[in-house]
Amino acid sequence: MKQITSIQNPFIKSLVLLQEKAKARKQTGTFLIEGLREISLAIKGGYEIETVLFLPELVTENQINKLVNTPVSLIEINKEVYQKLAYRDTTEGILAIAKTKSMSLSDLKLSDNPLIIVAEAPEKPGNIGALLRTADAANLDAVLIANPKSDLYNPNIVRSSVGCLFTNQIATGTTAEIIAFLKEKKIDFYCATLQNSTSYHTQDFTTPTALVVGTEATGLTQEWRDAATQNIIIPMQGEIDSMNVSVAAAILIFEAKRQRGFN
Repeated sequence: MKQITSIQNPFIKSLVLLQEKAKARKQTGTFLIEGLREISLAIKGGYEIETVLFLPELVTENQINKLVNTPVSLIEINKEVYQKLAYRDTTEGILAIAKTKSMSLSDLKLSDNPLIIVAEAPEKPGNIGALLRTADAANLDAVLIANPKSDLYNPNIVRSSVGCLFTNQIATGTTAEIIAFLKEKKIDFYCATLQNSTSYHTQDFTTPTALVVGTEATGLTQEWRDAATQNIIIPMQGEIDSMNVSVAAAILIFEAKRQRGFN
């Protein structure tokens, strides 16, 4: 089995780039996953694992073989190398190199009565991670990211989603592409916006539905507001007129789930 004990090793340097640079992830078609649970969820989500790096004092080869049930390259590393690559403070002692997946709208497999969340141009990895966690909790059909600002394999998104990046169907596209997709699939879409809106709880979300949220700073673009089946608003009773995008999305999603009998 291969062993690497130097942070100056060229392979380790390439993995540091993989953590830090979206360009490196795009060029290689790979990214790093940290942690047993996250690797397990990635495998369950159909991600292909190429290589596992591990601290032998924390993780055994037997554990890895049980976790990854296909042949992969195993590399023993020391604590210095692990700390160079790991993104979290907690030490689990295992990292995996995985292949990225296509996030094309054409790859989505939807149910007969889909419930989808769409986020336009979300920027903060923490918000994207929280959105993915909510989508997983509600077992949504898909999460669509319009005009993405961040590479979804950014380690901050992988970390903040606690592995829900791998448990959701995710697709990206331009606003125009996603609107066209929803119309083609005959999915009504409800846009959360201040302008020309009606209270969200008055709408029927029991038929094929997409709930659309924008950024806290600028909200949704006019293109979404003009095309919407209905613009909706969460009534605000305090001094401010907006809330965190992942919180707003959660309110809308679970109203739809309530209407559907949590099915």
